[in-house]
Amino acid sequence: MVSAEVVRMDRAADITEDIASKVPAVTLGFWVIKILATTLGETGGDTVSMTLGWGYLAGTAIFLVALLVLVAIQIAAKTFRPFLYWATIVASTTVGTTMADFADRSLGIGYVGGSLILFACVMAVLALWHRSQGSISVDTVSTPKVEAFYWAAITFSQTLGTALGDWVADAGLGYGGGALLFGAALAGVAAAYFWTITSRVLLFWAAFILTRPLGATVGDFLDKPLDQGGLALSRPIASAVLAALIVMLIVILPQRAGAHPRRPEAAS
Repeated sequence: MVSAEVVRMDRAADITEDIASKVPAVTLGFWVIKILATTLGETGGDTVSMTLGWGYLAGTAIFLVALLVLVAIQIAAKTFRPFLYWATIVASTTVGTTMADFADRSLGIGYVGGSLILFACVMAVLALWHRSQGSISVDTVSTPKVEAFYWAAITFSQTLGTALGDWVADAGLGYGGGALLFGAALAGVAAAYFWTITSRVLLFWAAFILTRPLGATVGDFLDKPLDQGGLALSRPIASAVLAALIVMLIVILPQRAGAHPRRPEAAS
């Protein structure tokens, strides 16, 4: 039988962990906002590089500077700040859009080459993180060093997602078909979460990577011309609507520092 003192100590440890953590709890609300943020990253990146005509290189430079500034502020922050965190996520997904488009199109690497290179980058960052900390769980994101690994992994995964989304759409599925494919893949991850004992850390990163191509294909579906399989909606207007939805959800949905959900047997 567990003593009351042990229970109090466990609860105190949980509270301390939440205070130390500067990333949000992984909940359904987290994934809803994440998908909207990745969609905004696609429409926002395309607004700057295409609608405004600044090009992929200039767009990448602008958003990369914004990302580096936000990451620096995020690392310097002492506690979890929802708006700062999600602004950094949006910056990472937007720079991912312009960076992937620059590599795939301007440098001529192509969707396949770009996807393979970026996948290798994601795996390399996660491997270095694991070697350094013994884990790639968001539970460990509480020091500047781990935060650097975290944001590097996120940025590469966002860029990889853009390349994957474009690759699938260009392969013949189109933007609508690509969204359905990645949506089905996410449903598979959700099924593994609910009905298997697969590592929550592994499922988190699988879902995190897959939400990016889902957002990329949905974003392209919204703003690409009709003859390219899109709805030809205004990129600036679509971006503004998505940003407003994100802000509204951050205000409405509970935002607290947290960690990966535990397996039932681990929590008991």
